[in-house]
Amino acid sequence: MTESLIGATVSGKVATSALGVHLSGDGVDVGVSSGVADAVDFCLFDDEGGEQRLPLERDESGTWRGHVAGVQDGDRYGFRVSGPWNPAGGLRCNPAKLLSDPYARAVTGTVRWGSEVLGHVPGGPDRRSDTDSAGFVPRSVVVAPAEPPAPGPGRVPWSDTVLYETHVKGFTQRHPDVPAPLRGTYAGLGSPAAIDHLLRLGVTTVELMPVHHFPQSGFLLDKNLRNYWGYDSISYFAPHGDYAAARIPGEQVAEFRTMVGMLHTAGLEVLLDVVFNHTAEGNENGPTLCYRGLDNGAYYRLVPGQPRFYYDTTGTGNTLDLAHPTTLRLVLDALRYWVTAMGVDGFRFDLAASLARDEAGGWDVYSAFLDAIAQDPVLSAVKLVAEPWDTGFDGYDVGRFPAGWSEWNGRYRDDVRDFWRGADGKVPTLATRLAGSSDLYPTRGPLASINFITCHDGFTLRDLTSYNTKHNEPNGEGNRDGTDDNRSWNCGAEGDTDDPAILALRARQQRNLLTTLLVSDGVPMLGHGDELGRTQHGNNNAYCQDNDGSWIDWDAAAGHTDLTAFTAGLIRLRHQHPVLRARRFPTSTPPAAGGVAETWLRPDGQPMSGDDWQATFAHTLAVHLRGGDDTSELLLAFNAYWEPVTFTLPGTGWAVVLDTTAADPPQPTPTNTAGPTIDAGPRSVVILSRSTS
Repeated sequence: MTESLIGATVSGKVATSALGVHLSGDGVDVGVSSGVADAVDFCLFDDEGGEQRLPLERDESGTWRGHVAGVQDGDRYGFRVSGPWNPAGGLRCNPAKLLSDPYARAVTGTVRWGSEVLGHVPGGPDRRSDTDSAGFVPRSVVVAPAEPPAPGPGRVPWSDTVLYETHVKGFTQRHPDVPAPLRGTYAGLGSPAAIDHLLRLGVTTVELMPVHHFPQSGFLLDKNLRNYWGYDSISYFAPHGDYAAARIPGEQVAEFRTMVGMLHTAGLEVLLDVVFNHTAEGNENGPTLCYRGLDNGAYYRLVPGQPRFYYDTTGTGNTLDLAHPTTLRLVLDALRYWVTAMGVDGFRFDLAASLARDEAGGWDVYSAFLDAIAQDPVLSAVKLVAEPWDTGFDGYDVGRFPAGWSEWNGRYRDDVRDFWRGADGKVPTLATRLAGSSDLYPTRGPLASINFITCHDGFTLRDLTSYNTKHNEPNGEGNRDGTDDNRSWNCGAEGDTDDPAILALRARQQRNLLTTLLVSDGVPMLGHGDELGRTQHGNNNAYCQDNDGSWIDWDAAAGHTDLTAFTAGLIRLRHQHPVLRARRFPTSTPPAAGGVAETWLRPDGQPMSGDDWQATFAHTLAVHLRGGDDTSELLLAFNAYWEPVTFTLPGTGWAVVLDTTAADPPQPTPTNTAGPTIDAGPRSVVILSRSTS
């Protein structure tokens, strides 16, 4: 037993095999994994920055443990690891660098960027830096366990799910009806004003952009910018502290739980966008904040034969190695924690292809990570969404994830954008995307497809119809960042305009895109603020715009109430008609219960033939939907042509539900009976229904 000046004591007697720091008896049980360390110190800090170092003992598994008496809820701590320093061999232990706990439930403080946070001497990559980093890095915080939040509505079936991707800060930072101290916080997102908008819109599930604690980037701070999106995690158990209204370290955990409970009470699911593909430590020149100093070769993929360098399939400088048991355990433990203790209902995995690479770096549907998820009784029961690509070899893996997973369908986004901007030859691909993308998910069905037109990455819906090219100058990279493959159309003028004809066309195009999204088989996802006319002024890579340029402008949204009502009406229409929520791919024959029959039609009312599908000049398509669970049939007519097109209707008794040439939302019980034909205006969608009862 070791005495300290502050008064804590450490022993080897622990009551748990868990990793991290957990309150137990008169103090905490501590566990941290490092297979390369020679010694590990548990470091406590007081309010004045005084430090107390307490040595841990290594068990036979390579875990360093101890019971530390005298530690309480809210105390701040970190680790120091002594061990081999050999960057050329992939070993980077350095006791001068204070390390975060990978299992910390909360983090307080920020990284102060400078040479102090580097494990090596600047300009000398093989020389260990002995400069102490404690004054320049955050502290981990001891957090007492608490009851999980109120349970959710029960898992919403994928067929009934409407996702809403949003940002904790950006959604409420400018909301006038959210109390000022709560704007931009977890408490703000859980406030009545925020929830009321989500309920009026009709979405079922919010997908939160990253909330794991992340440091600000020195590269951005030097340019007076900030990491807004948060795709640079360092602590996978800790809610990001800057999103908490509570200012006492550790209280962000309770605030997050309360937010989840409020959303659950309102009947909404909560998914987290999680970034387990890389960390904020960057490449071999980056800082030593946590994993690099604990056990570099266990947490990261190193280049075979050149372990000084990091195998990078993420574009960030490093890639976590989920083929290693230590890292795989970290990720699985974190996921279970967010489900069981924090109450979330599922996850969207950023650059998920990187998580499923094998020891040789190849993509593997039988990878350790995917197998472990499938066998886990907690994680296999929640919603799992993959962003099915990364930057590595063979990294575009749309359609390749196993059963139990849904995927962001980038092909859907591209093909629907192409159709509505008037590209030739897009009628067949539009039909495939409307019908659930059977080319991508032949055995998994349409609910494997997360359909989206926009997301955080790229143009907003309004900008998609207002800009031909990106305008990322505020990012300070000479407009070189962000994709040039936007498949957008400005409708006749670049950016802002007063031309009423162009403004009307842009509004109609937005309605066309939203309508297509909400009537497609698969799971629709809206980007936050698209229903409010949100603009980023042509910036398609606003990751560093933590300002008015990215936050939802709720005052300006008051000028787009027609679009908000239109979007809410589309969601109601989707909920009303089972034929728009198919659980299996549509067929050409009358369906059994739960199925949908479809007939693809030319404008003259005749079924599409092989030659019709090959007509690259065509810009129109209609589909007749009949469902075993529906009391009405639907006819969807799509006209991306720049002139009106007359569609001949199959039979009689049809009534117009929706016409995107007007801003009126869909009619739930239409009475305006149509004749034998219907005119679809230039670049428009018309939806008709008739009763089958």
